[in-house]
Parts: sequence; C-alpha cells; structure tokens
Amino acid sequence: MNYLYDDTFEGFLTCVWHHWRTARAEGIFSDRGVYQLDLTRYAQSVETDQAKADIVADAIERKISRWDAARVYRVFCTNEPEKEMKLLRYIRLGFKEGPKIRLLHGHPDVLAVQKAEERFGAEVHRLCGLVRFSELADGILYGAIEPDNDVLAFLAPHFCDRFKSDPFVIHDKRRGKALFAHQRKWEIAAMGEDASVLFSEREADIRALWKQYFGVMETKERHNPKLQRQFLPVRYHKYLTELQG
Repeated sequence: MNYLYDDTFEGFLTCVWHHWRTARAEGIFSDRGVYQLDLTRYAQSVETDQAKADIVADAIERKISRWDAARVYRVFCTNEPEKEMKLLRYIRLGFKEGPKIRLLHGHPDVLAVQKAEERFGAEVHRLCGLVRFSELADGILYGAIEPDNDVLAFLAPHFCDRFKSDPFVIHDKRRGKALFAHQRKWEIAAMGEDASVLFSEREADIRALWKQYFGVMETKERHNPKLQRQFLPVRYHKYLTELQG
C-alpha cells in the first residue's frame, strides 16, 4: 500500500496511524511532489486528521521520548529523499527499543535519520550567520533565502533573540512562505516568491558601505576562492550582499 498525503507533518503522522490501523505502508509520498506510479501497489490518498496525528505524536513521546519526537519533526523538515519511510522505520524501531534508540548509532534505520538530522542542523547553523537583511521603506528588516530544508521555524529563536525589538521578515522564496517576527513573537505565513518589497531610500548606501567594509577587511594575500566555496557554498551566494555585483 502506498499513501499519498498533503506534505504536512500532521498528514505524515496520519499516514503513520493508517500504517498500524488499516494497511502497512510500503511507500509514503507527498501529493505535491512527483509520484511515480507503481502498478503492483494500490495508492491511497490520506486526508489529514488532526486527532489521528495527535495520537501518533503522543505515542512517540510516551513510547520513545520527547527528544525523539523533536528529532522526527526536524528530519521531516528536511529535503531528504524518502524521508517519510526513513522516519516510519525509525518510529517502528523506537516503539520496540524505547528511549535507547538514540544510542543505536550503528543501526541503519537510526543512522539514516541521524545523518539527515546532522545535515539539517548544519544548514540551520550556517544560515544563522548568512541571512542578510535589507531595510524596507517602513523600517522593517527583510531577508530572502532559498534553503535546501524547511528551516524558518528553527531560525526564529536565534533571530528573535538577535532583534529583540526590531520587526523583521525572513522570506523563504523556495517554499513561498516567510517568518514574520516582532518583539520575540513570531509566526510563519504564506508569502509568494514574487512578492514585491519596497526598500528604503538609504538601503543602496547601506549596501555600498557593507561591500566596502567587506573589501577592506579581506586579506588580499590570503584570497582563496576555493576555500571560500568550501565553507560558503555557491548556492548561498545569491542573497549575500557582499558577493553581489
């Protein structure tokens, strides 16, 4: 049995519920992605059910641990191939082994989730230092990103602490949504990739000063583009003010 769901975490948990209560899942796929038909298996569209999702979420916390429940959510937010089935296998093993599952580093079902979580954490950590903000006409700070993973909720604590009283927006253009925050309170809402923003009159001068600072601070004799790309992958360059032409 293959399950198709709406690409939400609650929808995934609903699929996990059906895995135990109706039919075993041989594949779980987002209906928003590219799904390759399998003529040997029936595909069922699963409607997200909050009550069923809550039952599964509660079972993960009780039978495994709250820490593992958070891990499951983090890995769900990755762009990891076949993440749903990797998480399902992890949850099944967790229900058998309990909290000690996190210590089974050599188990393939644990290792797959652990590696995905590490890659996710690395991008969150990297973006905490790479988001570049611009001043909008109304004084709000605006930063655009196109991350590999769905990281907005995980960036919120860092930037809310950094900008304690300044309103700011971090726009995930790849997923068409944004983090809106002010005075340590935040929410995530839809914001189209082509949403128009109006920059302040002094923004051009601010960018010029930042580029000048970046150029002056560089040690010319130690210029190493290859090493820079190693620590700062090219896919992040698009929104870095100092690297724009």
